[in-house]
Amino acid sequence: MSRSTNASTTTRQTVHATINGEATELEVEPWRSLLDALRVEGGLTGTKKGCDVGDCGACTVILDGRPVNACLVLAVEVEGCRIETIEGLQPGPDQVHPLQEQFMCCGAAQCGFCTPGVLMMAKSLLDQTPRPSEAEIRFALAGNICRCTGYTKIVEAVERAAEDLQAAQPGRQGARA
Repeated sequence: MSRSTNASTTTRQTVHATINGEATELEVEPWRSLLDALRVEGGLTGTKKGCDVGDCGACTVILDGRPVNACLVLAVEVEGCRIETIEGLQPGPDQVHPLQEQFMCCGAAQCGFCTPGVLMMAKSLLDQTPRPSEAEIRFALAGNICRCTGYTKIVEAVERAAEDLQAAQPGRQGARA
């Protein structure tokens, strides 16, 4: 006895979310992960698929203000949510976020595969803790695996970005030179 699956009988669902500040509709199968929906249906390929089981952090996005592994969230669960991906980190076409700037200055990215997830986790940390200690940075990034660096340059970049963000606050002097 053989069973066949007819793709045309698959029920797709419409998910409404705000992705990187834009109201978005995605048509997804109910079992599709947020990671795959962002990459395939959303065309946002900056979020990387590493382990696909939540162990590496390469797929970290910010969901309603909290970092999540997009491979562990079903796309249908984000109905009405706000999602920030690496594509939304850059504040403008000719600007980079202080985290991106410091990753470049400190040499914190090598192959770059883990970088989007690390940047999004670091952004979440700095959103919640504007002046984190080295220990807080290391703890926050513990779920993001980088096989190329020793994390020292990543931690330094996050520390420097935190300083730059603090210096850019109203009433303070400009960012470091």
